[in-house]
Amino acid sequence: MASQSEQPHLPLPAGDIGLLTDFYELTMAQSYFAEGMDGEATFSLYVREYPPERGYLVAAGVDDALDCLTALSFNDASVDYLRDTGVFTEEFLEYLRGFRFTGSVRAMPEGSLFFTDEPILEVTAPVIAAQLAETIVINQVQYQSLLATKSARCVMAAEGRPLADFAARRTHGSEASLRMARASYIAGFGATSNVLAARRYGIPPTGTMAHSYITSFDDEAEAFRAYARRFPDRSILLLDTYDTIDAARIAVDVAKDMEANGHRLTGVRLDSGDFDDLSRQVRRILDDAGLDYVRIVASGGLDEYELDRLVQGGAPIDMFGVGTRVGVSADAPYCDMVYKMVCYDGRPVMKLSAGKSSLPGGKQVFRQYDAHGRMAGDVIALEDERHESAEPLLALAMSDGRRILPPSPIDAARQRVADGLAKLPDQYRKLRAPARYPVSVSAGVQRLETQIRGDLSAGRSQGA
Repeated sequence: MASQSEQPHLPLPAGDIGLLTDFYELTMAQSYFAEGMDGEATFSLYVREYPPERGYLVAAGVDDALDCLTALSFNDASVDYLRDTGVFTEEFLEYLRGFRFTGSVRAMPEGSLFFTDEPILEVTAPVIAAQLAETIVINQVQYQSLLATKSARCVMAAEGRPLADFAARRTHGSEASLRMARASYIAGFGATSNVLAARRYGIPPTGTMAHSYITSFDDEAEAFRAYARRFPDRSILLLDTYDTIDAARIAVDVAKDMEANGHRLTGVRLDSGDFDDLSRQVRRILDDAGLDYVRIVASGGLDEYELDRLVQGGAPIDMFGVGTRVGVSADAPYCDMVYKMVCYDGRPVMKLSAGKSSLPGGKQVFRQYDAHGRMAGDVIALEDERHESAEPLLALAMSDGRRILPPSPIDAARQRVADGLAKLPDQYRKLRAPARYPVSVSAGVQRLETQIRGDLSAGRSQGA
C-alpha cells in the first residue's frame, strides 16, 4: 500500500534550481529588471498537439513542479557562476541572490485527464519570477505526463491483468527511473522493481531473478531449488535461460516438492520468444500437473500494442513486467508542451504565429458530463467565467510562493486516473486512431481574442 503523503523530492539542491533554466530566461529577466518591468504576468502551460495515437493525456509531475517553484532560488555558487559569464550586471546579480518565487499557481490535480490546448496549470507572478519558472515547470510536467499517459494505455490494454514497472535500467538517468515508477503507479501499475522508488513513494516492490542467477549454478534445477528454498512463498522462476519448455517441466518438479513442504510456487516468467505460443505450452504443462494456481508472467519489449495483441489473442498470461518501451515512451518520447504568456500587467496578450497561436487571458477549464456521468466535452473559458453545470478543473494550489494545497497522495492521484478513464468514452481511449475529444472555447475567450486581433491589426496599420 502506497503512503498517504509524500515529502518533496527535488531533482537537485534548492539553491541550484534557479540555474535549471534556459539562458535566455535570465537575459530576458535582466532586461525586465533594467527596464523596471515588474508587472504581474500570467503564463499558461498546455499541449498544442497530441503525441501519435493519443486521444487523452494524464497530468503527472504537477506536484513536483510546484515543489520546484517553492524552492526556486540562486545560491552563492549560482550567482558567482553567472557573474563569471560576463553577461550580467552586479545589480541584477544581487537581485537574484535574494530572489524567491512569490507567485500563485492554479493547477489541475495530479492524475487528471487533460486534452490539447487546455491549461494544465497557470502561473501568475511578477514577470521575472513567472518567466524564470518556465523551463523547470515544462521539464517536470511534460516528461512525467508522457510516462503516465503511456502507462495508462498499457493498463487499458492489459484489461485488468497486473502490471509492474521494470524500466529502471533503461530510463534516461536515475531521476527518470524514479519518475517512471511513480508515474506508472499513478496510471495503474501495481508494483515496481525499482527499490528506491518503492521506498520513496510507498509502491510495492517486486522482482523475480536474472538469467545470471541461473547460469551461476551447475544446472537449472539446482538454481530453481535454491531460490525456492530461500523464498518459499514468493518464488517466480525464470524459464527462458536455456530451453523454455524444458524449464517449465523442471519448474513442475520444483513446485511439487514445494507442495510437499506446505508451500506453493508463485509463478514462472517468460522473458523472450513468442509469448503467445510459449505461454500456451507452459500453461498446458502446469495445468496437466495440477498447478493451475501457478501464474505466468511475461516481460521483455512490451508496450500497449503488444499487450493488446496478447490479451485480445487470449494468451494465458496472468501478469506483465513492462520496461524499456514504456520507460522512455518509445513511440512518443516528447510532446509539444508550451508555456505561454496570456496576460501582462492587467493586459491580456496572445501569440499569433501560424500554427502556434495562443489564447489570451487567464483561464479556467470546465468539464461537462452526460446523463450517464460520462465525459462529454471540455470548455476553455476565462478565469472569471462560470459554467454552472460543469466541473472546474483548475484550483488554486499556490499563493505568495507557498503551497496552499498539499501534494496529492499517490493513491489519490492513482484513483483520479482510474476514475477519469472510467468516465472517458471508449472512442477516445482507443490505442489506434482515437476520436478527438471535444474541446471548445467559450464565448468570452472568443470575444477577447477577436478584440486583441483587432487591436494588433490597428496598431500595425498605424505603424505603417
